[in-house]
Amino acid sequence: MFAIALIVFRESLEAALLLGIVAAATQNLAGRWRWLGAGVVIGSLGALTLALLAGRISAWLDGVGQDVVNIGVLAAALAMLLWHCIWVSGHARESAVQARQLSQSASTGKGRPWSLLVAVALVVLREGAEAVLFVSGAMVDPVGGGAGAVLLAGALGLGAGLLVGALLYAGLARIPMRHVFSATNGLIALLAGSLASQLARALAQAGLFELGSAPLWDSSALLPQHSVMGTLLHALAGYDAQPSTAQLAFYVAALALIAAGTRLRRRRPG
Repeated sequence: MFAIALIVFRESLEAALLLGIVAAATQNLAGRWRWLGAGVVIGSLGALTLALLAGRISAWLDGVGQDVVNIGVLAAALAMLLWHCIWVSGHARESAVQARQLSQSASTGKGRPWSLLVAVALVVLREGAEAVLFVSGAMVDPVGGGAGAVLLAGALGLGAGLLVGALLYAGLARIPMRHVFSATNGLIALLAGSLASQLARALAQAGLFELGSAPLWDSSALLPQHSVMGTLLHALAGYDAQPSTAQLAFYVAALALIAAGTRLRRRRPG
């Protein structure tokens, strides 16, 4: 049952970390929990739908339908995070000033985090669908305690993932407002790099992009990817014990795009 809890923890952790970072970045936005809650609800409903339709989806496009859907979700979530990182870099100072001036009931109108709501929904959808599929599969042939033990292990894994996200949010929420945008934007940039790396792996698995798919190294002996620490680093920074050249290139390209976009935004007059 520990394996079930660890896998659910791994799947829920990435969504929980993103939610914690976004919550800290938008702590002075009126109604932010409604926006983030809507993202979680939409993503959860989408995850259940994908899990229920997994068999039919997998049969699409000569058996790679599930991979194509996964690629689409990853690409859309990555686009939302890239846009957010570049946009925030150009508005951080302005947002910090507004945050000191506005009360919790005030709203600027333009600060509503549509991109982050979509990103949260997509990440919850992807990670949630994988967790639901795994737990439902384990319940078909439960070992060592029956279906009740499987559900308990899944609940413990989900709770642990949410706890880590809550702890991250609690830490970020204590950062002075003049630094919070830089801190959260840096963490979201790492998450964007992680999604870019996962996108490269998904493309290779679907046979759509096989260039540079061979592993560059194997650090499993030093830090197994499915260990607790490996899982945490994978969710937060995209750690992979056996990364391919394409994964590394996608990761670096995402960070380079954020850096270039940030520089261009800062150079723009006004």
